[in-house]
Amino acid sequence: MKVCIMCGGEGTRLRPLTFERPKPCIPIVNTPSIKHLVSHLSNLGFTDVVITIGYKGDDIERALGDGSLMGVNITYVREETKLGTAGSVKNAEKYLNDSPFLVVGGDHVTDIDLLEFYRDHLKGDSLVSIGLISIDNPCEYGIAEIDVNYHIMRFYEKPSPGEIFSNLASTGIYVCDPSIFDHIPENRKYDFAKDLFPKLMDSGINIGGWLARGNWTDVGSPRSLREAEKWKLNQMRYTNISGSVSITGGSVVGPVQFGDSVKIGKNTRIIGPVSIGSGTKIGDNVLIGPYTSLGECCSIGNNSKIFSSSIYNNVDIDENTTISGSIIDNDAEIGVSCNIENNTVIGPRAVLKDGAVLHSGTRIWPEVVIEENCVVKENVLNDHFETSYNGS
Repeated sequence: MKVCIMCGGEGTRLRPLTFERPKPCIPIVNTPSIKHLVSHLSNLGFTDVVITIGYKGDDIERALGDGSLMGVNITYVREETKLGTAGSVKNAEKYLNDSPFLVVGGDHVTDIDLLEFYRDHLKGDSLVSIGLISIDNPCEYGIAEIDVNYHIMRFYEKPSPGEIFSNLASTGIYVCDPSIFDHIPENRKYDFAKDLFPKLMDSGINIGGWLARGNWTDVGSPRSLREAEKWKLNQMRYTNISGSVSITGGSVVGPVQFGDSVKIGKNTRIIGPVSIGSGTKIGDNVLIGPYTSLGECCSIGNNSKIFSSSIYNNVDIDENTTISGSIIDNDAEIGVSCNIENNTVIGPRAVLKDGAVLHSGTRIWPEVVIEENCVVKENVLNDHFETSYNGS
């Protein structure tokens, strides 16, 4: 069975995490998120994979290779200009035009049974079917109204308050018949939700709706990225050690995934689910709380506390620092007695000097230096990088 994975976007909403990697390569439990997606699809039987790539597409190719290690065959189709979602799939038409195929965003993290979705589409009479999921606040998504036969009666992209006639949000996951290509123009920007679906409905062509069950996110914000990592950590069922781990009078309550050459100091406590990358050193009297991921070659100073956070590779965290619900990118340096509050994002090679405080919801751009005892209440940008964080 065939699947097209769209990986062309720049991931501006997740900056500063996407300045130096495409969104599908943001690590979740120390693994590029696209690997989690391809493995899930492979397990369901979608082994013929077409990936459309644009921004930093070479990084995606390096992460996945030819797909053989995950039991799939991958064909890459490069997007020279931005073509939109439907235009991107149209660009790969020659690899998809001989059978129904699944379409998934490369930034999706999900455990939904997409094989059931595919089979239900084959039983129906729709040219395309949309995976729908109930969401409390669907304003950032397309919403759909369906009838008892699962035909979509109305579809509206990103409604404002007063326009929300349904809480069924489009996941951006579709099953398409090959004849869908007859309705998508060549070599121009064209979106499924904004352009194709309204055109089909105006022409009286059936669009199906499929009610999904399970976990799903398109990783569109730091908060949703943390939620996706929490799902993945929750899937851990036991403690796993890949190499040597040195523990001196500490305590580990699993499940915890250890890499090689991990060192844990005296009276340090780790409460899983937690993932710790190879070469990471944790000092004395440290508390690592559930739903935390530490990357490779990190250093955690004595008496520090980390709760429900994503710490990437080569991050240095000094003594007496508390980090809660945050994401810290590669090679960042955090000083003594810092306090990093919930839903904060620190970019690569940023430096927080001793006593710095980051208020909840703030973002620190790459290579920014926060001075001693500074209280940060708003985003701190770096003019050497793009400063926008709105968009795709």
